[in-house]
Amino acid sequence: MNNFNFYSPTYFVFGKERENEAGKYVKRFGGSRVLIHYGGGSVIKSGLLDRVKASLASENIYFTELGGVMPNPRSGLVYKGIDICKKEKIDFVLAVGGGSTIDSSKAIALGSLYEGDFWDFYEGKPVEKALAVATILTISAAGSEGSGGSVITHENGMLKRACGGDAMRPVFSILNPELTCTLPNYQTASGATDMMAHVMERYFTNTKDVEITDRLCEGILLTIIKEAPIALADPTNYESRANLMWAGMVAHNDICGVGRDQDWSSHQMEHELSAYYDVAHGAGLAVMFPAWMKHVMHHNVLRFAQFAVRVWGCEMDFEKPENTALQGIAKFEQFLISIGMPVRFAELNAKGEDIPKLVKTLGLGSRTLGSFVKLTENDVTEIYKLAV
Repeated sequence: MNNFNFYSPTYFVFGKERENEAGKYVKRFGGSRVLIHYGGGSVIKSGLLDRVKASLASENIYFTELGGVMPNPRSGLVYKGIDICKKEKIDFVLAVGGGSTIDSSKAIALGSLYEGDFWDFYEGKPVEKALAVATILTISAAGSEGSGGSVITHENGMLKRACGGDAMRPVFSILNPELTCTLPNYQTASGATDMMAHVMERYFTNTKDVEITDRLCEGILLTIIKEAPIALADPTNYESRANLMWAGMVAHNDICGVGRDQDWSSHQMEHELSAYYDVAHGAGLAVMFPAWMKHVMHHNVLRFAQFAVRVWGCEMDFEKPENTALQGIAKFEQFLISIGMPVRFAELNAKGEDIPKLVKTLGLGSRTLGSFVKLTENDVTEIYKLAV
């Protein structure tokens, strides 16, 4: 196991109707002038936004609002939010929504204390400070409610990039599983896939003797595999929604990734897909992850065999462990299909002829992608081809 530092200060408020306590927690964590940031229709139609406003008003907290966040959140709205925060002297950003809203809120919080272009941080500038951010989660997926990361798409060139830092971790997150019960099945399945991908980016590692985090990863994956079909069959099943909501958080606050090298090449390859075709992040990951697995499997066949046995219940073929490894990848792909996820380019309306553009946008040049296997431009090209 590698040396590590782990800092996860977010205060979690979990359960039914807890969004009504938002004002109390904003005050507790020092907020006095709040930007409420959200997407659109469902937050308004469900009455959630009104409940949040009422909670803030009950604590005599000033607030203004900015809606309009889209999936694969865009830079244009971030710039607008930064302008509002500077003009209104905002000291607290409250995200009401899913991962896209939270990521956009983090970018606004980051840019509001910076005189330059917030995009500098998404091009590699270290994160040192940001306004306080809190979340009221409506989609179990990205894990942004417990992480220090954010992903934004810049509309100039449609570049999708990530940045992260502890200053961006939410100070508190309200998680009410009931708020996810009205999600369309496609969003629920996409969210479950996103969670699984967050775990697997950590699971496939070259670091030795990481049994504790291996078992944490496997437990989270087994939970998602069990609960996602239940939630799809019965969207109002509170216990299933609750398990998925907490799984999404622990999948990405890095508790299962400490002390081990992590990969993240599948995410980076998917970012080009969702930036170029504007597809749901989880759906793009459903296409990219099995393709990546097939390409890199022989780098460590026994790790893939372990994944197959412990997560998918495959029988171990000790004479030919590659057979077990391939069976595990096939079961993963079958699971994705069973919950309604795409597994090929065509299902995303993506085109094989666009692969050179996708590879070029990654900007690899002389550098490589990932850690488990260091991928060259040729490797990335082959992985995209496996996904066609």
